[in-house]
Amino acid sequence: MLTILGFAMIATFLVLIMTKKMSPIAALVLIPALFCVAVGQGAQLGDYVIEGVGNLAPTAAMLMFAIVYFGVMIDVGLFDPIVRGILKFCRADPMRIVVGTAVLAAIVSLDGDGSTTFMITVSAMYPLYKRLKMSLVVMTGVAATANGVMNTLPWGGPTARAATALKLDASEIFVPMIPALAMGLLAVFVLAYVLGLRERKRLGMLTLDEALAREPEQETVSTGAGSMRGGSTGSTGTGSTGSTGSGAEDRLRKDASASGGGTGTGTDADPAADPADEADDDEFQGLDPNRPTLRPKLYWFNAGLTAALLTAMIMELMPIPVLFLLGAALALTVNFPHMPDQRARIAAHADNVLNVSGMVFAAAVFTGVLTGTGMVEHMADWVVGAVPDAMGPHMAIVTGLLSLPLTYFMSNDGFYFGVLPVLAEAGAAHGVSPLEIARASLAGQALHMSSPLVPAVYVLVGMAKVEFGDHTRFTVKWAVLTSLVVLAAGVLFGIM
Repeated sequence: MLTILGFAMIATFLVLIMTKKMSPIAALVLIPALFCVAVGQGAQLGDYVIEGVGNLAPTAAMLMFAIVYFGVMIDVGLFDPIVRGILKFCRADPMRIVVGTAVLAAIVSLDGDGSTTFMITVSAMYPLYKRLKMSLVVMTGVAATANGVMNTLPWGGPTARAATALKLDASEIFVPMIPALAMGLLAVFVLAYVLGLRERKRLGMLTLDEALAREPEQETVSTGAGSMRGGSTGSTGTGSTGSTGSGAEDRLRKDASASGGGTGTGTDADPAADPADEADDDEFQGLDPNRPTLRPKLYWFNAGLTAALLTAMIMELMPIPVLFLLGAALALTVNFPHMPDQRARIAAHADNVLNVSGMVFAAAVFTGVLTGTGMVEHMADWVVGAVPDAMGPHMAIVTGLLSLPLTYFMSNDGFYFGVLPVLAEAGAAHGVSPLEIARASLAGQALHMSSPLVPAVYVLVGMAKVEFGDHTRFTVKWAVLTSLVVLAAGVLFGIM
């Protein structure tokens, strides 16, 4: 019964958020609460939630201070050279922009933190997507999938969890997986190229000089992440805007003429549109090269501080939340020594902080009920028991296939510490080594990064102003395809 109710709870949650019947925060709280009562454990709901909150509190703290830290770094101009390089490559060509999104997300993912990757990627690419009226879910989908492949780095989390759960060396798991992961990353770049060609066909193409020549100067206003509010609007550009079929030149001309009348830059003006949405769309949120928060004289200090922070993360000198707390405090103190300026920077990023931390604590209710009621354990046992005995010698492939749905519907901790040891034991009974099982378990990470249980994905959709349901509908199929490429490559290369 717990198995059925567990799958029913997850299905109900996904249907409600994808059909936009409930917001993710409300669904993450109310759906598990109702199912907890349904299984007859309503009296323990408080204990389950407190335990879930306690488990995710370090993650929430890390995200809060990481948003402040990297928001400040964006404000002071640390990432402007990267942005300029990507913009120079993209040249207002939708295909290049989408490919640039994938490349940027993959490079920044080397730090092992999904939230950092999404903050930098969205801050750099969002202005171009908005200016050319490109589909924002293309940006979030490509960024999440690229980050998912790179999330398998030993310091990214899944590899370390697999090594810990099976008592293996992380390098023995990861190094042989590099060719398969490279194929997965190549698949992401091919996907970005195909989606970019589709966007180019839909929108047309301009050179960057032509785009900038038609861009009203007053539109370049706010700093990178500082003004990107964490909420979502209806104008997410999910692939078919109101002016589908027009060329990019016409779109930019419309933007230029519209800006004088305040009709917005996000979508064509709608007489029935909510005034608040129009005002929100009217802000072209780019990285203003003349913004007052720039600190060019402190560039190398900020670069060194960021490098030291990332090095300390990789070397695990301190817990990540502590590192970001110290880093954010130091970055604010040095770059903005006056208290009013510090308060202004914190306030500028408060929307993102509140939105993301609220989502994490709401997810704690979901994970707390899943774990506390025993649903996760029963679901895992059912899945493992459903594997036919004839598939025993192929348990590595079975593990890879199971990693797709299980890491999507469960946290990485739940899968790697709860399910993977059972799969490894079943494989060992048929002569399959734990190393093969561990490598196969990494195949589903491209999909995992779009799971509603991953806090970083809310940073992505929040800053990009994309509804989570829209992101899910668009991304899941491509992420599944990428994961299958990784698994197939692993089998072909004899890694698993």
